[in-house]
Amino acid sequence: MLTKSATDPTLISRSPGETALTMTMFMQPEHSNSLGNVHGGVILKLCDECGGIVASRHARRPAVTVTVDRVNFLKPVLLGRLVLVHGRITWVGRTSIEVELRVETEHLLTGERTHTNSAFFVYVALDENRRPTPVPPLRIETEEERRRFEQGEQRHRQRMLEAGRL
Repeated sequence: MLTKSATDPTLISRSPGETALTMTMFMQPEHSNSLGNVHGGVILKLCDECGGIVASRHARRPAVTVTVDRVNFLKPVLLGRLVLVHGRITWVGRTSIEVELRVETEHLLTGERTHTNSAFFVYVALDENRRPTPVPPLRIETEEERRRFEQGEQRHRQRMLEAGRL
């Protein structure tokens, strides 16, 4: 069920599940670094594309990256693997949206999946003049979503402290 924001009837809340996305891409030689693994920049680009789509789906507006937070490269991504980038909103502010990104690889011949990367990206929604604009609230439906939202709020406060804005 969609609910409308009390502050602006045009801002319809959405749950994290409504905007979640999984993107896939097969890793080929043109994606490699000098060690023969997939270049970290390729993985970051895929994460940013997935996160930007998730944020724009929520805001129903263009969304641009404002920060990349806590990228963890846990394991190398090997060529010949299918990469799955899972994006899901964890926190929403007035104009900003935090998206958690989880990268997995799949070995197509065995079906084995490996968690290789995790990150949080933050986006800001833009209006027609390319200025930050309010975004719909996040509709939290489960205890897990509430926990993730609270953790996102803590990360937001920490980013603001580090930037001297709090």
